[in-house]
Amino acid sequence: MSGSGRGLLSIVSGNSPGVRGQVVDLLRRFRPDAAVLAVSIGTGDGQYPTVQRFTTAPGAQNAGQGRSGTGDPAVILRQDLDALVRRPGCPAVILALPFELDLLPFLADLWHAPIGTTALARHYELAPVTIGLDPELLLSDLRCTHRLSAAPGAPGDGLPVTVGEAAARQVEAAQTVLLARADDAEPELPAAARAVASHLNPSATVLFLPRRPDRAVERAGSALLAPVPPQAVAERLARVRETVSTPAWQPRESHGVRSVYWRARRPLHPQRLARAMPGLMRAVTRSRGHVWLASRPDTVVTWRSAGHRLELAGVDQWLPEPDAGGWPAASPERRMLATWHWDPYYGERRNEIVLIGAGLDEERLRGLLDGALLTDEELALGPTSWHELPDPILGAPEQGGRRES
Repeated sequence: MSGSGRGLLSIVSGNSPGVRGQVVDLLRRFRPDAAVLAVSIGTGDGQYPTVQRFTTAPGAQNAGQGRSGTGDPAVILRQDLDALVRRPGCPAVILALPFELDLLPFLADLWHAPIGTTALARHYELAPVTIGLDPELLLSDLRCTHRLSAAPGAPGDGLPVTVGEAAARQVEAAQTVLLARADDAEPELPAAARAVASHLNPSATVLFLPRRPDRAVERAGSALLAPVPPQAVAERLARVRETVSTPAWQPRESHGVRSVYWRARRPLHPQRLARAMPGLMRAVTRSRGHVWLASRPDTVVTWRSAGHRLELAGVDQWLPEPDAGGWPAASPERRMLATWHWDPYYGERRNEIVLIGAGLDEERLRGLLDGALLTDEELALGPTSWHELPDPILGAPEQGGRRES
């Protein structure tokens, strides 16, 4: 047990079973008393998927217990973790999750206590989320536009996403990224993958998995399994469902990889934005953020892409005036951001996008986006007129609010 009297829960994943196993082995080197709960999720026959679990108890390297069940993965794993922490001599658990899970939303569901249940936070402290990556597979996956299955527990809210989107989200969820080295890999691949991972998640610690004792990883060992302060956990999980936030970005170019952050306080003309898309997305590996479309002046439109697949979706409403009654339902983080960005006329409405890729021409990208903004003359016409603008991106409001290209 930790100093708090609770167990320690470490969340691990990887973009291949082999590299996930390497990360688990590394953590067990630092915590040989930890149990390992390895999980795979398959498509079930009905509403819920099949959740397979294999538990290895402390000190039993080659023996374990396998179980399978159908249901909500968060509910099943919460029950398993409750049982594990009650075992004598089980002070830590490494939860090894599959690539297909959208880690942060899943962790928020797992950490949340439904009515009538005990929160995991009563029994566990949470260690940093650690991801293992095969560099060649990461760079390949980010370009892949094939869709994963839409089983519950898959990325997002059960909606199918591309392999590239899942790969990007996995890196963005990590607090520590460990890159594997392959003897037969091209020499440039590890450095390129490290640069991409650092731009996808600027706040993460990115290291290489050691093939032999490595000082940097050894120094990081205590941090990999150090409890994250409860307030920091609560704040991180609270941001998972936020539809309006400032996307993280890395201002420094690394190994040719660059992040371009673009922000504007006037709406985008949907038709001009659609025309700019082909040139805008060329060479972009990942992009994310939110935009303010003139044709939907009250709608928050999320923007995300991985590889050549771009998705824009109307997911929320911009907050009304503070005294109009909509603020109490918003999260404290959303209200704080809105206060910072509040404009007397436009409120919190704004565009914020981060574009990540190798060899990006920042001036060209900014020119394309700036050219899609409403002109002064169009802006003066006001929202009533903007509603009439042709919208090849999301279509008319009655057509829904999602576009993929």
